[in-house]
Amino acid sequence: MQLAKLLHSRGFHITFVNSEFNHRRLVCSRGEEVVKGLPDFWFEAIPDGLPPSDSDATQCAPALCDSTRKTCLAPFMELLSKLNSSPQVPPVTCIVCDGLMNFGTKAAQLIGVPYVQLWMSSAVSFLGYLQYKELAQRGIIPFKDEHFVSDGKLEMPIDWIPGMPNMRIKDIPSFIRTTDPDDIMLNFVMEVSQE
Repeated sequence: MQLAKLLHSRGFHITFVNSEFNHRRLVCSRGEEVVKGLPDFWFEAIPDGLPPSDSDATQCAPALCDSTRKTCLAPFMELLSKLNSSPQVPPVTCIVCDGLMNFGTKAAQLIGVPYVQLWMSSAVSFLGYLQYKELAQRGIIPFKDEHFVSDGKLEMPIDWIPGMPNMRIKDIPSFIRTTDPDDIMLNFVMEVSQE
């Protein structure tokens, strides 16, 4: 939101897109006025693919990540089409999206506009996420059995990450700590970090 406000202050037309769930939570916490917008700063919402919920709590992260990866591209493309055919707004010229919302970059590629991904995690976490694929290719993850917690595997040095000396497996973000090759978070983070 802060980046959107900054870009808006520099003359950009902004359409801030949230999930319907988060849009409702924003309205509940800040009031309807917060999403009224301005002529050149709009709020839109798309479904996240999960069943509707009025819960005032965070959604289940694995279910949300899996769902957005599988279901959000189509409604986002519909929204972009609606915006691009509207005489009230200029055409979409760039998409700025959270790095975890990889459907945003796919949509930008499909409509032929530049895109920017923002990672909300720290740089060291992002560099760790980028190692997931390498760790999987080397057969280190997913772990073979639950003994990885106590058998010293987490102490294994990782010496191939530029700028990150003295790293160990236990220093890599914890989604790797699984024995399930189909673990949603492991595969989701591996996919979006590579994209």
